[in-house]
Amino acid sequence: MTTPGRRERKKAATRQGIADAALRLFLDRGFDEVTVAEIAEAADVSVTTLFKHFGSKEALLFDEDAEQESELVAAVRDRAPGTDVVDGLYAWLLARVDGPPAARRPSAAELERFRELTDAAPSLRDHARRMWARHEAALAAALAADAGRAEPAPADRVLAHVVVGIPPLLREQAGRAREHLDAAFALLRHGYDGAQ
Repeated sequence: MTTPGRRERKKAATRQGIADAALRLFLDRGFDEVTVAEIAEAADVSVTTLFKHFGSKEALLFDEDAEQESELVAAVRDRAPGTDVVDGLYAWLLARVDGPPAARRPSAAELERFRELTDAAPSLRDHARRMWARHEAALAAALAADAGRAEPAPADRVLAHVVVGIPPLLREQAGRAREHLDAAFALLRHGYDGAQ
């Protein structure tokens, strides 16, 4: 793995600064009440620079979109030899449940405020649905490629749909996320009767 150069680090820091400023303003005042110009000013960048990093105001709240999709596809493509697809996807989701070290992990209250913010704005709900639909399509394509198919089969699409539906469930069950993750994958592996 190569270490990012100075330019890449500066670009990543600028992007993170914009996302952090946007989140603070959105949480303080609400999504619809904050302008892009106010976010740019709070991040000490121009509006043009903001839009070089984010394609829309909605994208500011989903700044990990591309990274999440890449990781999801890598869970299939780059899984350890001898690991089946379902176990690779489970490992990816388990890492999300365990999350970053406690010092960087958002509190339950912070997650709830974020969810309230995204639920309150129809444009954010629509953006999230489109984002997860793209992730679902990318995962279905990765599953098909892994099986040597040019196009996703129905089973690829169904598995992708189910897996992409798990993270929202886990966010809603914050205190019992691991239990729900294990139940979801028991269901995938053994069917409903076998998962009881």
